[in-house]
Amino acid sequence: MSYPGGGEVRGDAYGTTPLVTGDAVVLDLRAAGFATRAVALILDVIVQGALLVLLVLLTAWMGTTMDPAATAAVVLGGTILVLVGYPAAFETVSRGRTLGKMALGLRVVGTDGSPERFRQALARALVGFVEIWMTTGVIALITSMLSRDGRRVGDFLAGTMVVEERTGRPRQEHVPMPPHLAGWVSGADLSRLSPETAAAARQFVLRFYELAEHTRHEMGVRLADAVMAQISPPPPPGTTPPDFLAAVLAERRRRQEAALQHRPHRPGA
Repeated sequence: MSYPGGGEVRGDAYGTTPLVTGDAVVLDLRAAGFATRAVALILDVIVQGALLVLLVLLTAWMGTTMDPAATAAVVLGGTILVLVGYPAAFETVSRGRTLGKMALGLRVVGTDGSPERFRQALARALVGFVEIWMTTGVIALITSMLSRDGRRVGDFLAGTMVVEERTGRPRQEHVPMPPHLAGWVSGADLSRLSPETAAAARQFVLRFYELAEHTRHEMGVRLADAVMAQISPPPPPGTTPPDFLAAVLAERRRRQEAALQHRPHRPGA
């Protein structure tokens, strides 16, 4: 059996913090909570407010030697730079983080888990000027509270979301066994399944509903092909990639636990 459109999965394409595929898609991430996002935003607003105060002091000092039109131009340009340029530049350079997000361990990513691009950062910053600064955050507050993932208007227009970064902390989540595949996988040979491929498949299954629909299909097919090349026999016809991967991972874990339970005890160990 083969899943069309699949491809090879290389072990060196995956890290542990965070897990990133060969397409630079981050998997080990979770949508940030509203309170955490709010605190990060407040920290950024404080930083931007301080920069605006410095701008006012600077223009007041320069105003003695500049005509009013030039002073107004400097104030307008500086304000746009602080309110729009600050988040756009920081999120582009640091791949989705501002000072506030760094402090709270947050990052902006695409809705499919891909790293934030400049056009997305700029779109978020431009919309943020309206929904955060011009409306004192009312629009952003309402939208974030109504959105399942805490996304504001800028996130919807830019195709992004704010997530919590994972820093290598072990996860205790287990992949459940699809009951209809338990019989097949109990007799399958899983000895050639590499730890790297198994880890990639596990992250995909655990994060399945957090990925965009097209990403689920493409990654599921590729990972299913990679796993199928390392086990035998193939799953029953009509098996979907997520069920196939879940069955293999659940059986692999069951065998590992059984092996540990039957390991002979060595005195003094």
